[in-house]
Amino acid sequence: MRKFLLYITILTTGFVFIGRLFYLQVIDTSLVIRSQDNAIKVVYDYPQRGYIYDRNGELMVSNQPSYDVMVIPRNLKPFDTAEFCGILKLSREELENKLDKARIYSPMLPSVVIPQLTKSEYAILQEKMRKYDGFYIQKRSLRDYQVDHSANVLGYIAEVNPKIVNDNPYYISGDLIGRAGVESYYEELLRGVKGVKHIQKDRFNRDIGPYKEGIYDTLPEKGKDIKLTIDSKLQEYGNLLMQNKRGGIVALEPATGEILALITAPTFDPAELVGRKRSKNYSKLHYDTISRPLYDRGLLAEYPPGSPFKTLNALIGLQEGVVDTDDAFSCNHGYTYGRGRKLGCHSHSSPLTMIPGIAQSCNSYFANVYRRIIEKYSTPQEGMDAWNKHLKSFGLGDYLGSDLSTGRSGKIPDAAYYNKIYDYPTYKWYSTATLSNAIGQGEILMTPIQLANMVAIISNRGYFYTPHILKEINNNPIAEEKFTTKHITSIEEKYYDPVVEGMHQVYLNGTARSLQVEGIEIAGKTGTAENFAKIDGKRTQLTDHSIFVAFAPVDNPKIAIAVFVENGYWGSRYAGRIASLMIEKYLKGTITRTDLEKWILDPSHSLEPEYEKPLSGEPFQINI
Repeated sequence: MRKFLLYITILTTGFVFIGRLFYLQVIDTSLVIRSQDNAIKVVYDYPQRGYIYDRNGELMVSNQPSYDVMVIPRNLKPFDTAEFCGILKLSREELENKLDKARIYSPMLPSVVIPQLTKSEYAILQEKMRKYDGFYIQKRSLRDYQVDHSANVLGYIAEVNPKIVNDNPYYISGDLIGRAGVESYYEELLRGVKGVKHIQKDRFNRDIGPYKEGIYDTLPEKGKDIKLTIDSKLQEYGNLLMQNKRGGIVALEPATGEILALITAPTFDPAELVGRKRSKNYSKLHYDTISRPLYDRGLLAEYPPGSPFKTLNALIGLQEGVVDTDDAFSCNHGYTYGRGRKLGCHSHSSPLTMIPGIAQSCNSYFANVYRRIIEKYSTPQEGMDAWNKHLKSFGLGDYLGSDLSTGRSGKIPDAAYYNKIYDYPTYKWYSTATLSNAIGQGEILMTPIQLANMVAIISNRGYFYTPHILKEINNNPIAEEKFTTKHITSIEEKYYDPVVEGMHQVYLNGTARSLQVEGIEIAGKTGTAENFAKIDGKRTQLTDHSIFVAFAPVDNPKIAIAVFVENGYWGSRYAGRIASLMIEKYLKGTITRTDLEKWILDPSHSLEPEYEKPLSGEPFQINI
């Protein structure tokens, strides 16, 4: 055995060495990777982002060339910092800070030193790049906006932050990503796919050609072009009408749920968030906490819906069988209840049935209907939950779930909410405690897009499609189930006709009779919502909000619209005029009611002075 010990030892040692060499050369690639890191430079070829078009094929967003100065800290060699900073209009301290950040991020990976050079800066620097080892110029594309509106819809692109880089391996420091609006929600469609080039370097760190003849290189893939449901001309016109006002406009195509217009005011030119001034301009917009131009009021602002909500109470009353179209209720400038309490109303004929009740927006009529709904059940809690369930079928009290990057759910109270408010069962509450719900006040809150969807449902006689803003991808219509599924409300179709007729009468002889447009049969509803704010710790009433909802034509609706103008006094004053003009613009392509347009655009009717007042209006405004 001893005579074999030496052979065994030699063979064992040999197998160990062979095994180790096999592991290092075949299995463990870390040394190869390190070698490649030292000998191979990876350069990304950035694709063009996809173009964005409106529903009619009008180009809204394209691209323009941009040049970023990149650095790989490990490759830096001494250079003339004074000359370099002079070309880039950068202080030495700023350059040192940027280089320090680049080293912290990675000594071997590229980082942006100066983003988005102008063409003249690029031309000057390009001639001298050979003098600055470690720096190179990366070509990218920036957005080129063909419109000066729709910033809230389109969004913008900006440099990725460290969290995005850590969470998503596709992005590296300096990459651009969609922020807000369509640019954010459809980022993966629009961004395309980066191309990659692997450049071989010699021992002197000089480029000597493609690594392995470019077998690992890939070409960039352009982002997909998308067509939005937005009508750019309608959007532009709505922006014009909302100048010097605050609020939102949402217009839908009832048959599909496509968003025709999504306007927030005040707003800004999307070109302000392009280029090297983007950060400065964004900060200015962000810190404007008074007018809040970055806040999309069409999707985020939650307001009391006011009188347009009465149409829903009419539908629920019919469905619950507590009222029919012939039931009439008296109105003596309001509805008196409890211990001398009164829900005020404006002057009109009395008594009224449902259709004239809607046309004249009678508060007393709808107070009676609401009480009948709640009091049909053995307890107010049961009645409130039945009422709430109907409203939920309209998509209220919940974020609609559109393909927009933001939104709010609004608020539809239920029995549990009021039990908590009134400390039930210690204290009992009844239908009169919630009577403001009859006229769209109280605890009810809705966003403008929910109001637009509500009126689209009425125009469709009981169904809706989830509102959405994407129409086509590379000329192929979308067929996403989420946006092609029909949602049916809890109200039977037969009950919509009298409500539609009531809204039609609003234009013929009701609260919007002065807003008729020749040749277009419109159904609408005015609204005036009380507006309260806490000032010096006190709940203070400000000037009421102006609200209007409408659809047209009555028998074959092509557009449903909601307009909300903050501090706009009453429904037909601002919101009603704007809604009628928007409908005519969309259906006719031109404006015949130039009197309405002239009034809205008259500088003397600007609401800016209203917004500058700490308080305004009478102690109480009638909700019509």
